[in-house]
Amino acid sequence: MLGIPSLGRSEDELFAELDEIRSNDLDTKGGRTWAYVYDAGRGAELFRLAERAYLSFLHENALDPTVFPSLLKLENDVVAMAASHLRAGDGVVGNFTTGGTESIMMALKAGRDFAAETRGITSPQIVLPVTAHAAFHKAAHYFGIDVVTTPVDTMTWKADVDAMARAITPDTIMLVGSAVSYAHGVVDPIPEIAALAHDNNLLCHVDGCIGGFILPYFRQLGAPVTDFDFAVPGVTSMSMDLHKYAYTPKGASVVLYRDAAVRRHQLFACAGWTGYTVINTTFQSTKSGGALAAAWTVMNHLGQDGYTDIAERTLAATRAIISGIDDIDDLTVMGTPEANLIALSSDTVNVFEVVDEMRDLQWYVQPQLGFKGSRENIHLSVSGASLPLVPHLLEDFRSAIAIAKPKGPSVADPALVELLESIDPATLDDDSFAQLLAAGGLGGDDGEIEVPDKTSGISAILNSCPAPLAERLLVEFFNRLYVPTD
Repeated sequence: MLGIPSLGRSEDELFAELDEIRSNDLDTKGGRTWAYVYDAGRGAELFRLAERAYLSFLHENALDPTVFPSLLKLENDVVAMAASHLRAGDGVVGNFTTGGTESIMMALKAGRDFAAETRGITSPQIVLPVTAHAAFHKAAHYFGIDVVTTPVDTMTWKADVDAMARAITPDTIMLVGSAVSYAHGVVDPIPEIAALAHDNNLLCHVDGCIGGFILPYFRQLGAPVTDFDFAVPGVTSMSMDLHKYAYTPKGASVVLYRDAAVRRHQLFACAGWTGYTVINTTFQSTKSGGALAAAWTVMNHLGQDGYTDIAERTLAATRAIISGIDDIDDLTVMGTPEANLIALSSDTVNVFEVVDEMRDLQWYVQPQLGFKGSRENIHLSVSGASLPLVPHLLEDFRSAIAIAKPKGPSVADPALVELLESIDPATLDDDSFAQLLAAGGLGGDDGEIEVPDKTSGISAILNSCPAPLAERLLVEFFNRLYVPTD
């Protein structure tokens, strides 16, 4: 097993190796990666500014505001800007988190404990559409909350409010809506969901992690946007990432509450030990101030004028892609995106093969599995850098389709589906999982785990699996992937 080197290594040698290690990573700049990273299209200047701010607060610790009051000031400023952006009134409070998942986890933790105190709920449930982000399932898993999922309209991909109403029980503590849903880029009917929550004395959380920041600018530019923020009566909390379309470095999100009485249950304090008194506003204790300082700096630098300009280009790119896809017979836009997220399905070509061919053409477009009526598709997250690349993207989609189409559409083998549906993940042993992983191109004959250059094989298998088996396969793969270096 690799150990700490006996002799220290030079700076030049180490950074040369770091460059080599990341040589196969996706490009984070330039706009050719359409998921995971977000490029404002402002070139090196904005990256330099963000990196300078991040490094200037890299070593400050946000654990204790009495030691680093600068970070308290920056956090309150960022939360105020976020709250104002979401049309919050007096009394709204919030905190800076490391990402959308932490923001959602904090909202559910606060909601669980608030319901326990005010209603005596001991077996809490949340109701959410099947399109809600997986982070809600993760938070519920961590905090012992039952998840009740409801169907969506498979023409619009928006939540079915009547189905949510039928799902409410005496143990329900919260209803959830998305603005926008990641998979299809649409806003759930938030006014109706919030009214339903209010009428049933429930909390209502709006997940604006990916759409919350850019939607107000699209509204300002004249695009039709469903109301979704604190201007909607009944919305009690929101999550919104800054490291997406506010273009700040990773590790930047906010969770906001209409009422501090609910947010109080997010906080954790411990005086029952022999060390320093612990009080944490969010999940983490020690955390660098770098991401917070960078978020504060980028938001103040770009300002409303800068963000409006970026949003205008993003909206133009989104519309150009949708229009261009209409001219490609083999791809169809799913639903009517209200933001800058687009899902592309096909009746004639295997979308997973198209994803692989696009990777060969130096694009990363994201595969999404089929689930609950939403068929397998290609996801695009459009950004400020996308507009000049749209003609090239569409041209390469045509090239990728020409290569992938002879292989046929995404049709599951009925025998394989029957076999996979008959498997109980709890009964499989290590050898059985190794065989399944190898069948998907994730392992060699010798049992060694490999990260594949192409993902169409494993995507096809996962797409045919019942969700519990797909989840277990992914757990087994990652449990084998993350092992100490020899």
